[in-house]
Amino acid sequence: MSIPGLPQDDRELSPHTGYTREHWEAAADGLLSAAWQWATPRGALLDLPGRPSASGVRSDGLEGYARTLLAAAFRVAGADGKDPHGWLDRYAEGLAAGTRTPGRDDAESWPVILDHNVQGQPMVESASVALGLRLTRPWLWDRLDTDVQDRAAEWLRGAIRHVPAPNNWYLFPYTVAGFLESVGRGDAGTARARERAIGLLETWNRGQGWYADGDGRAFDHYNGWALHLYPTLDAQLAGDEDQLARHGARLHEHLESFGLLFGGDGAPIHFGRSLTYRFAAGASVALGALTGHTPLTPGTSRRILSGSLRYFLDRGSVGADGLLSLGWHGPHEATLQPYSGPASPYWASKAFVGLLAPATHPLWTATEEPAPSESRDQVLALPAPGLLVQSTRADGIVRLHNHGSDHARPHEAQTAAHEDPLYARQAYSTRTGPTARGNTADNHLAVEVAGVRSARCRIHPLGAGQGDGWGWAASRHAPAFVSGPPMVPGLRVESVTVARGRHELRVHRVVGAPHGARVTHTGWATGPDESLLSALHPLHGWSGQDEQRAPQGTAFTRWARLPRLTADAQGTAVYAALATLTAEPEPASLADAATVVSATADTVEVRWADDGSLTRIAFEPMTVEHGWS
Repeated sequence: MSIPGLPQDDRELSPHTGYTREHWEAAADGLLSAAWQWATPRGALLDLPGRPSASGVRSDGLEGYARTLLAAAFRVAGADGKDPHGWLDRYAEGLAAGTRTPGRDDAESWPVILDHNVQGQPMVESASVALGLRLTRPWLWDRLDTDVQDRAAEWLRGAIRHVPAPNNWYLFPYTVAGFLESVGRGDAGTARARERAIGLLETWNRGQGWYADGDGRAFDHYNGWALHLYPTLDAQLAGDEDQLARHGARLHEHLESFGLLFGGDGAPIHFGRSLTYRFAAGASVALGALTGHTPLTPGTSRRILSGSLRYFLDRGSVGADGLLSLGWHGPHEATLQPYSGPASPYWASKAFVGLLAPATHPLWTATEEPAPSESRDQVLALPAPGLLVQSTRADGIVRLHNHGSDHARPHEAQTAAHEDPLYARQAYSTRTGPTARGNTADNHLAVEVAGVRSARCRIHPLGAGQGDGWGWAASRHAPAFVSGPPMVPGLRVESVTVARGRHELRVHRVVGAPHGARVTHTGWATGPDESLLSALHPLHGWSGQDEQRAPQGTAFTRWARLPRLTADAQGTAVYAALATLTAEPEPASLADAATVVSATADTVEVRWADDGSLTRIAFEPMTVEHGWS
């Protein structure tokens, strides 16, 4: 089911998606109408149906209020206060009821804000409440009774007094403090919260417009919908030109690569946690258009934004009850995290930040233009986060080869128990998702010792680069095992991906494999009824080839299969293969695409059949060269 009441497509203004600003307003109204059916009598909590998150039902109800408030705030503020459905009156009454006696076990009271490890989810929601109030100040906050304002401000201050999680959470007190200062309630505490967050953001800046989500190496969609969104929007709302120039420059640089991470069908890259936020992935694209800090034209920005919104609305993300489900297309358990509750998908509301651009803004008046992935075949290397982006125009698929982003937190020991399928795999795309934990892992090089397969947890980037029509990225990891000894001393895997057209040259060097070990390597996981081809062709070192099944499927298909290569391993050896994921009709066989010219324990040279060019990979030191010789 899609959202009822959407206007007819406008294929003149929006030839790619048919969507206009009116579609976005109607989508916001439809999502809000459905969610408010589940409100408590005075509207302080929106108790959407479904299994509770780890934070409990009351926190989930606050989440429903706060996250839908974001959509309402963008909708009304973008219309200069026009509120034909009376959304803000509902949120005003809910605010008064929720803050009357926080922490009480009654029908309306909000939970208090505590440290992140003590039912801390309300701290996340406080930022949405604060931002919603800031955006709608003339029509909501300024009309509240003084005692309601005092109670709301006191509840929000809990975010400043307590300890966030050691990542993007520090931007929640930052956002709360920004609102309090904007209404004349700033003090030393709000100043400290803002200085602390900006100081941490500096340490997480890795370059090329990418932030790590904390002190580790988690690079994911939180870059767009949190780490860029909060400080840049704060500066825009405050009219702080210095801060806007600073954060805006980084947003501009981020969008130079992130704009390519949307497929020709509108899908964002399926990578990282919290994917149930879906079209929130476009928030940074909208913010760039709103502030002018973007390399994308207005028509391209809207094509990405509307393409992403329509992608999900057309594929069942909204159920028969009109609510966003917990999943990707429809419900999908493996996509979720323990903190995901029935209202969690409504962080998708962040995509509606584009409505802050008035109807006369070029974002809404320019004719849609093709997305970057639709313009030509592209390969983009990102050394800072250790990522390699590969897109093909013929089928609109974007692939992300991961040689730098993991979810291994700095304070955790490296064990297979911490492997996260949403980060640990070698490659992700806009048409496939990772297989679930417990099924055969897709896009993974495993070392098997005593029958136990290894996991890829902490990823150490070794470099990335690109040339004309090709690019590469490399990394190493120490295989971890879920049973038996957690590590094998001296065992490591060094991996290189070279992307060229639709082809992926995957080369691995396994060092220190013990006697009796095996290595396995898998390709892309696809469904039996899809128009996708996933192939994996051995070039060097592999002795066996078969197909594996993943009965739990992926976010894209209920049941999946994936190609696999196998070989015995001992000591140090190099393994090379060609992989592809394509929707092109009748693609040429991988067997005819390239051959290995020479291979040693330290180097591999591969000759490409189409033009006779040569790719040379050396491991000590790590270098990748491509040319003619």
